[in-house]
Amino acid sequence: MKKKFALLIIDMINDFNFPNGQKLAVETEKILSPILTLKQYCRSNDIPVIYVNDHYNLWKADIRLIIDRARNDLSTPIIQQVKPDHHDYFLIKPKHSAFYGTALHTLLSELGTDAVIVTGTAGNICVFFTANDAYMREFDVYVPNDAIASEFLKYNKCALKMMETVLNADVRPSAALIDLLKE
Repeated sequence: MKKKFALLIIDMINDFNFPNGQKLAVETEKILSPILTLKQYCRSNDIPVIYVNDHYNLWKADIRLIIDRARNDLSTPIIQQVKPDHHDYFLIKPKHSAFYGTALHTLLSELGTDAVIVTGTAGNICVFFTANDAYMREFDVYVPNDAIASEFLKYNKCALKMMETVLNADVRPSAALIDLLKE
């Protein structure tokens, strides 16, 4: 039986207004192309695209308010390229994991998903905790190694190694993952 995938895009609507945020923004720019390529492939092949984003303590927020709140000179070029559109799902999360305090598990179940592709920022925090929670919920986990960013490369490498060895995540690059999805 062929796996039913969903693409998760974590915290890409980001103001980068925190210690080392500028470093994370630079690293995030490097993952835009792989994420956008994955998103386009998924959309063209009826694979759901689900954005899950921090709410910036805007408890009454929606997608527009979060995008407006996150915009600044550093973030706007990134947001303009990767923001969700009307085809995409958008969930708001209060903490690191995309599962914690959200309807993500319910949505994935309703969609019949058994495998998630986890992308976004920060690789060593929100992506890592999301991958962990997906694994704990018995989803197959895919984390393309060129589609996550952390403040420092060593954090990203460590997170990828942990996800691969502990969570049994497949961490092949996005192009190789698309090849797998085509099979």
